[in-house]
Amino acid sequence: MTHLVNAMTSEDIRAAVAEQYGRVATQPEGQHPFPVGRAFAESLGYLPAVLDSLPRSAVDAFAGISCPLAHANLQPGETVLDLGCGAGMDTILIARQVGPTGCVHSLDLSADMLECARANVAVAGFDNVTFHQTSAEDIPLGEGSIDAVIINGILNLCPTKEVVVNQVYRVLRPGGRLLVSEIVLRVPDNEDWVGATCGLTLDDWFQ
Repeated sequence: MTHLVNAMTSEDIRAAVAEQYGRVATQPEGQHPFPVGRAFAESLGYLPAVLDSLPRSAVDAFAGISCPLAHANLQPGETVLDLGCGAGMDTILIARQVGPTGCVHSLDLSADMLECARANVAVAGFDNVTFHQTSAEDIPLGEGSIDAVIINGILNLCPTKEVVVNQVYRVLRPGGRLLVSEIVLRVPDNEDWVGATCGLTLDDWFQ
């Protein structure tokens, strides 16, 4: 039975999201209502040589909607939050960019996705990543502890988006950066949607 989103509770929406993305983690080759995997990642701008360097299961279960790290300008030593880390593909690329003196916090709602991400990060050999299983509305990090937040296509999946934005504001340090990739409507073109990436500072977002 199909349920209208506006008739579902926030808890129902989160459970449905976790279930759907859990299926991507455990059965990436299956049928899903959105694009998944390497061919899709390449179509978004991830370079084949970069994808070749990653654990295959991280690429196979990729379910983002853009290539935000091309615009992130991450620096060695920074602390970054990958909000909705999925199978860990972006997490590994972030860990490479911030280096051993940096830190990555990877958060996902789906236990299966987070298990997949942990395994992929271990295979990639990084020990500067900390994982958190929780919703984006409940970020378990301290105030002003993050230099940059990366969101690759999970904001639309959150039932209380204003809470997510407030949480991001809380954890970002003064002058911190928020990079959001999300599906938006394109009007008046006939295309149903387009993936958009937007990089903002806190001052930009909260003016």
